[in-house]
Amino acid sequence: MSNEQGERHAPVDGGTHGDDHDGGTHPPAPGVREPIFNIPPMVMALLAIMLAVMAYRMLLNEDADTSFVLLMALIPARLTGYAAELPGGVTAVYTQFITHMFIHADAMHLAFNGAGLLAFAGALEKRIGAVRLLAFFIVCGLAGAAAFIALNPGLLAPMIGASGAIAGLMGGVMRYFFSAMDNRGGLRRLNQHPRSIPLKGLSVALRDRRLQVVTASFIAMNLAAMVGFGDLNANSAIAWEAHVGGYLTGLLLFGLFDIAPRHEDVPEFRGE
Repeated sequence: MSNEQGERHAPVDGGTHGDDHDGGTHPPAPGVREPIFNIPPMVMALLAIMLAVMAYRMLLNEDADTSFVLLMALIPARLTGYAAELPGGVTAVYTQFITHMFIHADAMHLAFNGAGLLAFAGALEKRIGAVRLLAFFIVCGLAGAAAFIALNPGLLAPMIGASGAIAGLMGGVMRYFFSAMDNRGGLRRLNQHPRSIPLKGLSVALRDRRLQVVTASFIAMNLAAMVGFGDLNANSAIAWEAHVGGYLTGLLLFGLFDIAPRHEDVPEFRGE
């Protein structure tokens, strides 16, 4: 199994403020202190689970840790007759689609995905709320897992990490990021009043040259990671399939989870 900076293959042998819709950005009232860390509750809960899993692994010996990683990991071979020979048995055929998102290869892997979670999930939870964020996170993670399995049928190497889901969160943010940049408020508005940024229709968004460049660059960087993929003795294989599958799912399906006004319904944004 190999490690990677997004979705990783674990080593086998070792293992809102009420956001207004007026579009303005409002400074804090006099005497009111802005918190240094303002992490939305669902983001905190997801991160806490990932940290707890990592802490639990630190209590295990090498053999127990390897078994635990295999139990939690996404292993395509479970779907082609090897389930009974792997930890978790038949039950893990189903649970692996969720559990692989919460276990990481090492502290660096967790830190990398944790930073992505804070950046993208934090912005999304303020916009769509905790329940929708959780649903969106899971859907993107499932899509990333499905893409990985589809392109690696029967693979025995485990894939772990939340970066397929996090790539999907990035795709969701990209749906309204450039609308924020084009109008007053910019990044501050994106952070403090994300619901005030209307969502462009999918067909309109996909015609935005900037979004096309970001998407093409993201896919190209992940496709470049194909070099060396699949070697169980490799140390840095990236599950690019999960990244691309998650990102495209988030980009294309975010409108189903969004509750902000549509682009054409907000006078400030009409006529772009």
